[in-house]
Amino acid sequence: MTASPPFEVHAVKEAPSYVPGHQLLAGKSVLITAAAGAGIGFAAARKCAEEGCRALMISDIHPRRLEEAVAKLKADTGLQNVWGQLCNVTNEEEVQALVAAAEDKLGGVDVLINNAGLGGEKRVTEMTDDEWSRVLDITLTGTFRMTRAMLPHMETRGRGAIVNNASVLGWRAQKGQAHYAAAKAGVMALTRCSAVEAAEHGVRINAVSPSIALHEFLKKASSEELLAQLASREAFGRAAEVWEVANVMVFLASDYASYMTGEVLSVSSQHA
Repeated sequence: MTASPPFEVHAVKEAPSYVPGHQLLAGKSVLITAAAGAGIGFAAARKCAEEGCRALMISDIHPRRLEEAVAKLKADTGLQNVWGQLCNVTNEEEVQALVAAAEDKLGGVDVLINNAGLGGEKRVTEMTDDEWSRVLDITLTGTFRMTRAMLPHMETRGRGAIVNNASVLGWRAQKGQAHYAAAKAGVMALTRCSAVEAAEHGVRINAVSPSIALHEFLKKASSEELLAQLASREAFGRAAEVWEVANVMVFLASDYASYMTGEVLSVSSQHA
């Protein structure tokens, strides 16, 4: 008799219907980095607006794309208290200016979503110092800079939530991803350690760890073959929609996650 596998999955390759908002962030103000475009950041911004946030600021490094994103958020969600601010998270002055602008425009920031990150594909033996450092600087140190700049404001108020964007590659190995995986593993460690420090001041810090969420930038940066291969590893036989990751970010930012801090939630349907 042949042994059965641990579990069997019948792939469901169609994404579920878009989930409407339930006012999980009613009355809260939100700041999101790298949120212009078609990726997880913009999906999170849209979700926060749909979940009833009172005010929203998004940042990005592309002026035109940022302006278009702000206009689209206002038009699509009806929220008019939306602002955009240029910010490169590798620049400490721009990070400080972003936090100061958000504190002013939003009347204090209740939620910070650290979404800025940079990937790439390069074997370790072929990777230059600059390629390694650039991914680490944006993805890990950028998250650190934003957290360092925002925490004093939240701690003074005795409340707030920070949600970081990590990756399953912080746990799992993949060829050509040493720099990105190291950066995301660092984001996980930063999340856990900063959460312990912030807890005594009433501030929560958590992270999401997506496997693969399909969006236009990823399609341009990766081959169809690689994306198909990654999707085939998922139990549902498909990549996540960006809003499916954003839903988990919203949960962690909301009061429904009031007893969670220092946690990294996997947004994944991978077998292993």
